[in-house]
Amino acid sequence: MALSQKLELRQSQSLVMTPQLMQAIKLLQLSHLDLSAYVDAELERNPLLERAEEPEFSTPAEAAGAEPEPPPAPEDQRAGDWLESPLGSREAIEARLDTDLGNVFQDDGPAEPHHTTSEPVGYSEWASVGAGGRLEEDSDLDAYVSAATSLADHLSEQLALAEPDPRRRLIGQYLIDLVDEAGYLTADLAEVAAKLGAPEETVADVLAVIQTFEPSGVAARSLAECLALQLKDRDRFDPAMAALVDNLPLLAKRDFAALRKLCEVDDEDLVDMVAELKRLDPKPGLAFGGGPVTPIVPDVFVRPAPDGGWQVDLNTDTLPRLLINQSYFGRVAPAAKDAKDKTFLADCLQTATWLTRALDQRAKTILKVAMEITRQQDAFLAHGVEHLRPLVLKTVADAISMHESTVSRVTSNKYMATPRGIFEMKYFFTSAIAAAGGGDAHSAEAVRHRIKQMIDAESAADVLSDDTIVKRLREAGIDIARRTVAKYREGMRIPSSVQRRREKQSAAAVS
Repeated sequence: MALSQKLELRQSQSLVMTPQLMQAIKLLQLSHLDLSAYVDAELERNPLLERAEEPEFSTPAEAAGAEPEPPPAPEDQRAGDWLESPLGSREAIEARLDTDLGNVFQDDGPAEPHHTTSEPVGYSEWASVGAGGRLEEDSDLDAYVSAATSLADHLSEQLALAEPDPRRRLIGQYLIDLVDEAGYLTADLAEVAAKLGAPEETVADVLAVIQTFEPSGVAARSLAECLALQLKDRDRFDPAMAALVDNLPLLAKRDFAALRKLCEVDDEDLVDMVAELKRLDPKPGLAFGGGPVTPIVPDVFVRPAPDGGWQVDLNTDTLPRLLINQSYFGRVAPAAKDAKDKTFLADCLQTATWLTRALDQRAKTILKVAMEITRQQDAFLAHGVEHLRPLVLKTVADAISMHESTVSRVTSNKYMATPRGIFEMKYFFTSAIAAAGGGDAHSAEAVRHRIKQMIDAESAADVLSDDTIVKRLREAGIDIARRTVAKYREGMRIPSSVQRRREKQSAAAVS
């Protein structure tokens, strides 16, 4: 076969992942906290971006419903020419960014232009000007509240009173620094003694002193030691309780017969001892230095509509509102003389335009996905988790004409507030379990909920085994294997039927 050279002209399409396109994709999967941090960084970097704040006052004409007067035209006509030049047009922006803004997300129409106007300070702002010639902010009482005491600081204060010897205090401070946030000492005493050049007996003696500090059970090296320290503090560490603490694995297995034999107690005493253990704190260090619990802020609200359907709204508090300060751009653009300054301003304008448009399309995409999830899971919203339908990403993606990866990014780290509670969007996507009679498939989450209901309703005389649960589910039209039931039960941290029977029989014996 002879070899020859020739020229061919081929036409093909490909998607080039430009930095702007990759950044737009990244915006989709950011939570509202990460998005807020990203927007704050852009506001510091880009002088043309500013937040869209709500007006604090209105003029009499605006209060009466009249149209506000347009801002006066700039004196320098060159600024208007700069703004109307092709440099600020969408075509020029897409050409410089090498990105089609309409293809980053699904375009629902032309974006409205953003404008800002400079307004004078109102009377309320003028009246709050202090003697120093600046606006005084409202006093924030939270700013005067002292910081929460950390666990290390709390232990150090007690160490300073308990150990007058500087050498022992140095060893104690080193041990305190090794205590984790849960209150446990994670280091080996022999290694600590070798690093400090101190006798191991001295290190152990100092540790014993620290273990007497508050909170009770701190600086323990294991769960058994932590519980033992708390029981000693309560003067309840008798031989029977010591035997129970030394055999915590048997307690986890609910092997009460073996525990009764080891502790040499009857059923009633054993139940009281177990109840006392449950009242102890397995992580005493968490009571100090913990930050405030941050509640989950939903991205979407789902409410019942007057027509019997569901109303889906975005949480506007989680959406950053940005504006492009065109008036500032018009003032500084004519003053740019060299190419470097002009390039910087042009890049800032293009980036700001792209970001405001990307944020708008991100919000529309989240709303569109949330509306489709609400439509698919209408029965769940109306009747509960038993009616949760099996749902996959492809079903939602096909319904709204998007790619599965886009739906996956949108549902990551996003939450929906529904009449049934606040759920992550990923919660509504569950695998399907076939129906025994060939009907509609069942959601895996709904099956898990049904298994939990069956186990919660069982009595001590009728504890359900996994085989019995499988039989009852098949009678209800759910075709499920025994190993699947065991996997779901273990995932919900429900013990086996043998362990549940032991626990219920012991509780029934006491009552």
